[in-house]
Amino acid sequence: MFRKILIANRGEIACRVILSAQAMGVRTVAVYSDADADARHVALADEAVHIGGPRPADSYLKGARIIEAALATGAQAIHPGFGFLSENPDFVDAVTKAGLVFIGPSAEAIRAMGLKDAAKALMEKAGVPVVPGYQGENQETAHLARAAQDIGYPVLIKAVAGGGGKGMRLVEDPKDFAEALASAQGEAATAFGNANVLIEKYIQRPRHIEVQVFGDGTKAVHLFERDCSLQRRHQKVIEEAPAPGMTEEMRAAMGQAAVRAAEAIGYAGAGTVEFIVDGSEGLRTDGFWFMEMNTRLQVEHPVTEAITGVDLVEWQLRVAAGEALPARQEDLSITGHAFEARLYAEDVPAGFLPATGTLHHLAFPEFARIDSGVRQGDTISPWYDPMIAKVVTYGPTRSVALARLEAALAATQVAGSVTNLDFLGALTRHEGFARGEVDTGLIARDYDALTAQPEVPMASVALAALAAVPAAGAGEAGSDAGFTLWAPLSQSVALEHGETLYDCRVARSDKGWDVRVNDTDMEAEWRAGAWWIDGARAQGEALQVGAGISVFGAVTVHFTRPDPLAVEAGAGASAGLVLAPMPGLVKAVFVQAGEHVEKGARLAVLEAMKMEHTLTAGRDGTVEDVLAKAGDQVEAGAALITLADE
Repeated sequence: MFRKILIANRGEIACRVILSAQAMGVRTVAVYSDADADARHVALADEAVHIGGPRPADSYLKGARIIEAALATGAQAIHPGFGFLSENPDFVDAVTKAGLVFIGPSAEAIRAMGLKDAAKALMEKAGVPVVPGYQGENQETAHLARAAQDIGYPVLIKAVAGGGGKGMRLVEDPKDFAEALASAQGEAATAFGNANVLIEKYIQRPRHIEVQVFGDGTKAVHLFERDCSLQRRHQKVIEEAPAPGMTEEMRAAMGQAAVRAAEAIGYAGAGTVEFIVDGSEGLRTDGFWFMEMNTRLQVEHPVTEAITGVDLVEWQLRVAAGEALPARQEDLSITGHAFEARLYAEDVPAGFLPATGTLHHLAFPEFARIDSGVRQGDTISPWYDPMIAKVVTYGPTRSVALARLEAALAATQVAGSVTNLDFLGALTRHEGFARGEVDTGLIARDYDALTAQPEVPMASVALAALAAVPAAGAGEAGSDAGFTLWAPLSQSVALEHGETLYDCRVARSDKGWDVRVNDTDMEAEWRAGAWWIDGARAQGEALQVGAGISVFGAVTVHFTRPDPLAVEAGAGASAGLVLAPMPGLVKAVFVQAGEHVEKGARLAVLEAMKMEHTLTAGRDGTVEDVLAKAGDQVEAGAALITLADE
């Protein structure tokens, strides 16, 4: 076994690898950028080496610098985590050439699966079913359009070097093909340096089911399937294992196909074979097709670990160190059910825009597995993926595991950045999802209901008002303890949530406190360790966080305290001024001064947090000024385009 390894990654996966390695007695070396100097993975590792600036291209993508760090610290092997250099065969070659061990597959295996078109041809030879489509070298628009017509609409345009939904477009009508192709090729060229695409038949009721495989370079086993169908914008949101509705016959067929895929390329280490499955008539052995193989550990691997009892990182280290496969196929079995929810810093009402911020408050329940790369007080920066944590629950049945996930999300507390926490909670309560009726279109179909902003309970406003009054807030330790002779008997509190202003008044009463919110009167009493509002125990906890107050419960509500001396600045967000919603790179500007545009017209594209965001006109008008050009790096709130007043 290795004495010391270096983890060429950051965030939650670096922490995950460090913890398993240390449990095996293996010392660890972390690498970090300027932005991650105080990050959790740096604190957890036995040693840490600075490798460059905050941009990934200046740090986590600098393979030579990472290899130098491994050699300088005496590490014997490099674990790539996922993302960054994890599927870069040139990096693998460089690691091997330096006399180090790459904890993962060979460069040849990564190259074999690196391009979707070549991978599909290889899988066909190995007897793995593939989706009907075109993956030829001719990339002319007219030729690709004819191929799409032959396949039959709807079709998917996919970047051959793609992943994570980048360079992917759904086309349902031939007249939209050329524009979608140009958009996909542009995004693919930016993300992967390769604009080539392939065309696939689009499955009408698709499910995304993937199989975890593990090989030693010669033989492979599978550790069953995960259902990753719950997606938005081709990004996974909640994953589970095993897949709902899976039959033993189907599981065996998919598992055998995945093993054939792994053995066809001499795969070593952990990998995932992803299948698109036709879920329109239940799961059938003739209704699944190979999509791609991820030649690395996947983000959602914890659900597989939960149902198999296997530590996949431990397996990775053992096989990379020269051991044989730790188990035979007949030794592996499924027990129970598991879910993983991805908690992100993102603005759901704004279309899931990635967000930044300092995590002034962060707390998780003890009964769930939490994989996280951040702690309370850390900052979500614009440089990297805005994941806060993976919340993982397990149960003997799917319904128990899902109930525990709902409870775990309700008990999760985050303040300092907007998050998708309420959205995840809404998914756990979705009736169709609870029945196991999942497919990749579920979120899009029920988008409005799932993203609807929940009504703020009056009791939550009352809790926030009580927390804002020092005497009442101290009363949580006993109301009398917080009352002094100089404390006012009545106090006004202004609270703001979104565009709603709550005018509150908190006054001392015989039983505790009287709380008025606008025109609603309530009685509050602190007893049995909790606030009781109008005789009912309040379902939530209010905390002062920074300049605001957060109420955590089934519905999380963040209130701000409006400054009465603040000057109105509403014009800054008017439809006549287009602002950068986050720090990023201006990829394209589509208009020029003097040009007339209609509401909804594309004005510019901003690239931030690994995704492209299209900025559109909020109203009809004439472009007055263009304040940014393609290639500019802009800060959040920067003015990009102005429309003339009408």
